[in-house]
Amino acid sequence: MTEVKKSHGGLWVLGFLVASLIGLGVWLSFYLSPQDPIAKADAIVVVSGGQTTTRAQHGIDLYKQGYAPLLIFSGAAIDDGPSNAREMKLQALTAGVPHQAIEVDEAAQNTYENAINVQKIAQNRSIKSMILVTSPYHQRRANRTFVQVFGDNFPIINSSSYDSRWSKSGWWSNPFGVRITMSEALKLLFIQFTGNYR
Repeated sequence: MTEVKKSHGGLWVLGFLVASLIGLGVWLSFYLSPQDPIAKADAIVVVSGGQTTTRAQHGIDLYKQGYAPLLIFSGAAIDDGPSNAREMKLQALTAGVPHQAIEVDEAAQNTYENAINVQKIAQNRSIKSMILVTSPYHQRRANRTFVQVFGDNFPIINSSSYDSRWSKSGWWSNPFGVRITMSEALKLLFIQFTGNYR
């Protein structure tokens, strides 16, 4: 009888641990990817990174739906070729977005530089609100970084693009999903404990 009770106790502990891990995974999914009700703003800001073309297309779609009169693309080149920002601008022009409705930052090499460089454009263009577009797993960190640079009173609307390699309901099912989720969680912890966004 004692052995049976121990066995049942072990199963309860195992079940609790499994349920806790699942709960943590679900919580992390939604934490990393905050989404806001879409609303009109002064600009749509698209930062480059994973699946940059998809991010750009989401920004273009929002522009065409009339959510903002200006697209800002931010991101340096990943090699010796054209910058990500320039490639996104070309994608937008090809999609019919007017040249005068596009601004680019071709120098930013990380999220903090995205925010700093976009702030300069925002000041020059008197931008008072934005829709921030990035991949879903990057949305929380991008938002926190932009809020740090722009201030708490600057309205930032979160609107993630689709990413074929990551979803809230199954990021743990592939190596990329696990790697990028853990990476973003650790970067957010680093920011939380150090206050360093760079």
